[in-house]
Amino acid sequence: MKKLTATILLLAITFYGYSQETLSNDLKESISTEIKQMFENFHHDITKNGLASEFKYLDNSSDFFWVPPGYTKTLDYKTIKDILIENAKLINFIEFSWESVQIFPLTNEIANYSGVVKCVQVDTNHNPMTFKVIESGTLIKREDGWKFLNGQSRNL
Repeated sequence: MKKLTATILLLAITFYGYSQETLSNDLKESISTEIKQMFENFHHDITKNGLASEFKYLDNSSDFFWVPPGYTKTLDYKTIKDILIENAKLINFIEFSWESVQIFPLTNEIANYSGVVKCVQVDTNHNPMTFKVIESGTLIKREDGWKFLNGQSRNL
């Protein structure tokens, strides 16, 4: 009888824990709205202040990694920051906008996303360029808002 009671108690705890992790549709929608606002702010800041604006949206932790277009392995925060600083010197204007995006909240603090970003850019020689990037990644909610934790981007 003790074994049956212990098993039932263990199952109850397990299901209770699972139910705590399962997000309601309303909560998923609320999280998605927060993330969409973060994306909008992110794109606005880049247009206004350039690529260096990305730093406040990247998770500056040892868990961060990214695979940018043209790379075949993950890069850490410092390496991504160095690349952004170097690329910023070559760009007079840049604007990002989502052509499509899907957000998949997993918990209150973790979400995945996937989408296509349209990029309009003018380099320092005044050459315009428009291109699209397919991107997917994981976001994490920190005290100061949602951050890019990891992901990958590829030119289309």
